[in-house]
Amino acid sequence: MPDEPETPAHPRPTRRIDARSLRGLAHPLRMNILELLSLDGPATATGLAERLGENTGTVSWHLRHLAEHGFIEEDTGRGTRRERWWRRTGVPNELNTADFRDDPRTRGALSVYLHELVGQYFSRVTDYLNEDWDDEWRASGTVSDWHDLSLTPDRLAALNAELMAVVARHTPGPDDPADPAAQPVVVQLQSFPRKRRDTR
Repeated sequence: MPDEPETPAHPRPTRRIDARSLRGLAHPLRMNILELLSLDGPATATGLAERLGENTGTVSWHLRHLAEHGFIEEDTGRGTRRERWWRRTGVPNELNTADFRDDPRTRGALSVYLHELVGQYFSRVTDYLNEDWDDEWRASGTVSDWHDLSLTPDRLAALNAELMAVVARHTPGPDDPADPAAQPVVVQLQSFPRKRRDTR
């Protein structure tokens, strides 16, 4: 289960999350910090603390913890000796839930990670719905679902691969010119089997 889609058009190495790094990440505040650094770019502990309503010392401790596990790194080109800037590392993370579901040592961490991740996805959608966008941007976004599919595991995996390939085709590469009319866009894909309910 990748936390961001792979981009075959501009391939980059990925980092598969192991048990140790999962336990290091699976904390609500650390996941919120990583999300802010992922979406909005480098920041200081002070700036993050203000946005998250937390103590700067607490945020600094969690930043060092994320760096220890390789999720973020110091942005040495910014700041001073008194003010350290942090950024997300450039390697996308990939988490395969099957690696951990049968391991009692990581089952709790996996549960925290997945619940926090889904909460972040939900918050992004509600932020979009509550924000003030002009008609052009409002008409271009979508919140949709399809509930009448019936697929085998292989067909579901193929569907996901095709959807990720579409996203990859629209992902700008490092050499593509910036478009001044563009805005940051989040694409969230959630596809999963549903247990049948007997309504008889």
